[in-house]
Amino acid sequence: MDPALSGTDAELTLTRLGASFFDTMHSIDPLTATMLGVLGHDSELPDPGQEASATNARRVRSFEAELAAIRIADLSRAGQVNHAVLSHLAWSLRTNLEDGLWAMDASAAGYVSPQSLAFQSIPTAPLGDHQAVAGYLRRLAGLGGYFDGVLNRYRDTTAAGRRSTAAGIRQAMNQLAGHLGRPLESDPLMLPLLDARSATDHDRGAAAETLRTSARPAMARLLVGLRDELLPSSRSDAEVGLRFVPGGEGAYRTAVRRHTTSDLTPDEIHRIGLELLAELNSEWEEVGSRVFGPIGPVEVRARLRDDPALRFRSSGEIVRMVEGALQRAEAIRDRWFPHFDIAPCLVEEIDQAEAGNAALAYYRGPSEDGRRAGAHCVLTTRPENRFTYEYEALAFHESTPGHHLQIASAQTLTHLPRFRRFLDAEVCSYVEGWGLYCERLADEMGLYTSDLQRLGMLSFDALRACRLVVDTGMHHLGWPRARAVEFMWENTATTMDNVANEIDRYIAWPGQALAYMIGRREIRRLRGMAEMELGARFDVREFHGVVLSEGAVPLPVLAQVVSRWIDERSRVQ
Repeated sequence: MDPALSGTDAELTLTRLGASFFDTMHSIDPLTATMLGVLGHDSELPDPGQEASATNARRVRSFEAELAAIRIADLSRAGQVNHAVLSHLAWSLRTNLEDGLWAMDASAAGYVSPQSLAFQSIPTAPLGDHQAVAGYLRRLAGLGGYFDGVLNRYRDTTAAGRRSTAAGIRQAMNQLAGHLGRPLESDPLMLPLLDARSATDHDRGAAAETLRTSARPAMARLLVGLRDELLPSSRSDAEVGLRFVPGGEGAYRTAVRRHTTSDLTPDEIHRIGLELLAELNSEWEEVGSRVFGPIGPVEVRARLRDDPALRFRSSGEIVRMVEGALQRAEAIRDRWFPHFDIAPCLVEEIDQAEAGNAALAYYRGPSEDGRRAGAHCVLTTRPENRFTYEYEALAFHESTPGHHLQIASAQTLTHLPRFRRFLDAEVCSYVEGWGLYCERLADEMGLYTSDLQRLGMLSFDALRACRLVVDTGMHHLGWPRARAVEFMWENTATTMDNVANEIDRYIAWPGQALAYMIGRREIRRLRGMAEMELGARFDVREFHGVVLSEGAVPLPVLAQVVSRWIDERSRVQ
């Protein structure tokens, strides 16, 4: 036990609650536990039913009451940070369970779509011994009931008047059809067992039989239910926002707070997005003119989008580019950050079955036992439609110095409670804000290979600023899907396919897209404050160490941590 947490009853109570909450949150959502690399839940599946969500929400509310009874003044400084983080995590989990936003928008969006999370998470479980294989088989055996439970939850939610969107339903149908169209021997849920040395032929046969007779028929039932039951009564593209769902306006305000960990209103966030886009025009012109000659912002984006020479020729080219970016960043990492002894980061290609609904990339953290490395999972299908100038910035966001450095280093902070070392979307504004901060930081570090790649950095900046406008536009102001697509198309240089995928993701995951830019603005504000107050004593390596020192925390907690460091650093002669 950390000595800082053993001095008072308040500290001991907080330690007990932290350990209890860590087990509770991952027993409620064991698929995310697998994604985060948390051991002990790789044989489990969540219960998607409304009754289970209500029961779990009551469990968390009781936990919150115990947490609120602790007097903050009785806690050490470290204990106060633990209390603040735990309070946010508990509130966030409870409100997510109570609102059940995923169930009012069937989709194929990662992290929120039940089948997407299963396809993405289950194959990543480490299979290092026979016990792990047995757990994997138990999980596969439960998939039939899980998918049936998902369909029943959709039915209940639709009956209550909270109808899914047609766009999301079609996306989910296409994903399921693509999965079911794969031969059994190449099913992503089967593939890990084919390579696992600890799996026997009997294990592989049992898995194949389970998928054939139970899991796949349930996926087919889910597909038919989406097509025949949900789609006919779905919301049209004119009503994709939460404001068109009973209770949706309040649920959206809660989602905004949950993902941004701030008190900013949807109107304020919408305005910030418009202001940021206007500010980017001078950079578009400056960098674009270095690449193309004298040119305006609109023309820069058109040239980037329309020039066939700026497309990849093969999937291998994409992989080589992101691997090169990762290697360059790793080579100079210790100059800009304290040294962290972290797991390696691999580059993995996103499975073709998921490619139609996937973002350009995502990150998966290493496992707790070290058997699974971190992974920058990157979209490489149809390379001729992928822009060469986007993938360096993407690599710096997802791998080093972005998500991989932050998430893998957090796992090494053993002085922190376990519930704070394995966090991702639970503290989205910090995690995604850090990733976006690192896209710009990479330019300071000299990691971009050309001004063309810097235009990719600007394109992603514009994309994240657009998110503030279109997410609030759809869910708060009632924009139709077409208006959101048009706005993002006009203000970024990315492809129409990527624009459509992005917009559909925001529809399915309200508020999450706001976290990136809101988080980065706060990290940059804190850095600017430190540079101004410390002057010549400011050290960027030390600043980064402070920002990473507490793992992922809500933005108000990060501000307290950095402010305290500035005060302490100011007193050093």
